[in-house]
Amino acid sequence: MNRAVFLLTLGFFLTVSGCASQNQRQLKSPPIDRISAEELARIVPAPIAVLSLDDLVKLSKEGATVDQIIEKIKQTNSSYDLSPSQSIELHQQGVDNRVLDYIHASRELAVRNNIADEISRREKIKRDELEKLRRQQWLQQQQRFYDPFCGYGPYGIYPYGYGGYYGRHLGFGAGFSRPWGCW
Repeated sequence: MNRAVFLLTLGFFLTVSGCASQNQRQLKSPPIDRISAEELARIVPAPIAVLSLDDLVKLSKEGATVDQIIEKIKQTNSSYDLSPSQSIELHQQGVDNRVLDYIHASRELAVRNNIADEISRREKIKRDELEKLRRQQWLQQQQRFYDPFCGYGPYGIYPYGYGGYYGRHLGFGAGFSRPWGCW
């Protein structure tokens, strides 16, 4: 009786431990491709200030509305990479918060778009490599059907001799109805 309980308990724990180890193998995530500092510097768009920061202050002091200043930034296709201290200084010089918010939001959007483009480019390269490997594997699998010594199709062109499929007999290749390498 004790032996039966012991064996059932042992079987239960082995089953549970097997399930636990199975789940641990499934939880591993694939490695993440990191972007180096040099790649990030290449990816992040360079700020182009056609309309200088002094021009923004000048427009604000002249009484231009927020929408007019933002429209002027859009027309000149200007982008800025402002530090927090520069933003505070511009605000103290009279530039409205909404203009500064637009500058920061447009910069953030440009950075995100460029990083997303880089990720898409890398994924496309990986997909192409994977497709190339799949094609190579498929060709290797199909190659045995076109090998004259392994036979063509399900019956082969050498049905009774070297590499044929009829019966389990030794052919010239010393294999069971197929020579070595045609498995």
